[in-house]
Amino acid sequence: MSSSQTTDSKPEIYTFREEDIQRARDLVGVYHAVTQREQYTRATPDIMRNFARSYGDDNPLFVDEEYGLDTRWGGQIAPPMINIGLTKDLLADPVPKEQRRPSFRGIHVFVSGTTTDWYRPVYDGDTLYSFQGFENVELKESEFAGRSLIVTRIHVQFNQRAEVVQTQRVITIHTERHESKKRKKYDAIEPASYTPEDIAKIDEIYAAEVRRGANTRYFEDVEVGASLGTMAKGPLTTTDMVVFHSGGYGFAPYTPSSSRLAYKNRQRIAPFYIPNEQGIPDVAQRIHWDSEYARSIGLPAAYDYGMMRDCWLTHYLTDWIGDEGWLESMSSQMRKFNYLGDTHTFTGEVVGKRVEGDRYLVDVELRGTSQRGEVTCPATATISLPSRETGLAVLPTAPVELERVAAQMLKRSGELRAEKRRAAQV
Repeated sequence: MSSSQTTDSKPEIYTFREEDIQRARDLVGVYHAVTQREQYTRATPDIMRNFARSYGDDNPLFVDEEYGLDTRWGGQIAPPMINIGLTKDLLADPVPKEQRRPSFRGIHVFVSGTTTDWYRPVYDGDTLYSFQGFENVELKESEFAGRSLIVTRIHVQFNQRAEVVQTQRVITIHTERHESKKRKKYDAIEPASYTPEDIAKIDEIYAAEVRRGANTRYFEDVEVGASLGTMAKGPLTTTDMVVFHSGGYGFAPYTPSSSRLAYKNRQRIAPFYIPNEQGIPDVAQRIHWDSEYARSIGLPAAYDYGMMRDCWLTHYLTDWIGDEGWLESMSSQMRKFNYLGDTHTFTGEVVGKRVEGDRYLVDVELRGTSQRGEVTCPATATISLPSRETGLAVLPTAPVELERVAAQMLKRSGELRAEKRRAAQV
């Protein structure tokens, strides 16, 4: 087929299969080792730096090999959201057929919100592993896309010592792909455009941003009602999406590839490839950078990943916290799409202070607001700060039962690895 030819075939319509919905409900509370790697598997100075820079974060704790040596951490540490680009595959016993995740073939999926708890930092040389499971499944009628399935998954990340680094609960919304084309909810949304004066105002925010850094923020100095400042993100461009991918996100489990690898991937997951306007099979994931495709399913333009805005939220928080504090937990919601061309400003304030045992905690509310005045990603967070009385900020303790599961999975992976090695020798 020549490059000028197009296809007249209509895209296939995908709807929920009842057996997939029931399978999802049956899997609530069942944990499985993650046997597919992310783009990266071991933290290095380059990987930590590139990941931070992929969402616009230049915090020297994350991007400078030497800076962390002069802090309580004793070295460079990874940004909070590093788990989305760094996981090594575990070996595990075959999953029984009745416990396999539903395929949801052809169903569109997007992230609605997350709750993350952080327990310890990731250092140079650390390997992250993971296990996951469904925590909740809810079927409902969505205003945007007709029938939707809301799934809450828990992802537990742990290091090579079976120490739980963080847990992340992710809310995903699954929608029947054809339904969104019938909705007119977003027809009135026009792509953003900017004058030089508009860009200058955004640049003023960038120029005024302050990172707390080595100027320690103590618990006693924080007042309820105090502002966390203002941060800008955007206008969102296709380049931003490319750079975000370069940091390591977006390659598992669908593994977008090129050339022969793309051909092999199409054989593996054919419904993930939807012909573009030239009749060329391309990944459905292109909804995040291909506005023509986004419009074909009823949206005004391509939009970002929910995880990108989670990275932005943690960037905003860690700039305020400074070198000696610790981001303990964050819950976020993705209430609106963030389209190419949109600009966000992040604001927040302290809403509470408390002492729990030896931890001095500050509660904050924060949000990202688009140029349309819509709050697209409200969030809450809890921060552990150092106290002038007791010194260092104290980190929370990871759940013992999760570390037990992590140790069991790491042990079994090692056993299976040894069996493979012996079999290869024979």
